[in-house]
Amino acid sequence: MANPVLNERVFSSNLESEHENVMTVNGTILKTCFLGLLTAITFAYNWGLILSGFADKAIALSKFGLWGGVILCLIICFGPKNRFLMFTTSLYALCEGLILGFISAVVNTKFPGVASQAAIGTLFALFSMFLLYKTNIIKCTGTFKKVLFTSTFAIFGVYLLQIILNLFHLNIPAIFSNSPIGIGFSIIVVAVASFNLIIDFDLIENLSNKVDKAFEWYCGFSLLVTIIWMYIEILNLLMKLQSRNN
Repeated sequence: MANPVLNERVFSSNLESEHENVMTVNGTILKTCFLGLLTAITFAYNWGLILSGFADKAIALSKFGLWGGVILCLIICFGPKNRFLMFTTSLYALCEGLILGFISAVVNTKFPGVASQAAIGTLFALFSMFLLYKTNIIKCTGTFKKVLFTSTFAIFGVYLLQIILNLFHLNIPAIFSNSPIGIGFSIIVVAVASFNLIIDFDLIENLSNKVDKAFEWYCGFSLLVTIIWMYIEILNLLMKLQSRNN
């Protein structure tokens, strides 16, 4: 799958056994909304700290959120899929809110209004992809999945290469700048992140009534990962566009 945490292999051992309480689409939507609410709460809190002049505290919380999010992500992905997912995924959402709140507040200070524009753009992309999926305008075929997987893998490869180059104070030319090439790259990444939602929706619908209800939390977590990625990429794109106008 394009989304590395929403993979059919994660569910394979649960498909063959019967469960008293099974995962449903509506249940997954509710869990995703709940996790999104938790993210929004800590997002607003850390944003408020920046505005109130408590930057040191906000930085410390964002670092805690970063490392806490990484550890929790590993636990959720590779740990047992049981009732504890409710707690680990909720904590993950809170950690991500701390990071996003700090980043967004800092960026919004330099480019006023860009964070709200990114949030609106993310919601628009989310509902647009859902509509395109439900109306079968975009069908989640095998070819579609392969193209998305290859594109996502390539993008993360580019980011990994840039992280390695940063250790030597080097940069990949153009694509991370506000040049036309850099803006074009960001547009492609936003599109790929958005289309990943189609694959997520398809797998969730196919797994409905087939796996244990605890997987509603796992699928909610998986969708949250895609949505956060999409928000960050839209924010990055808007920053590039704003910097060209200044």
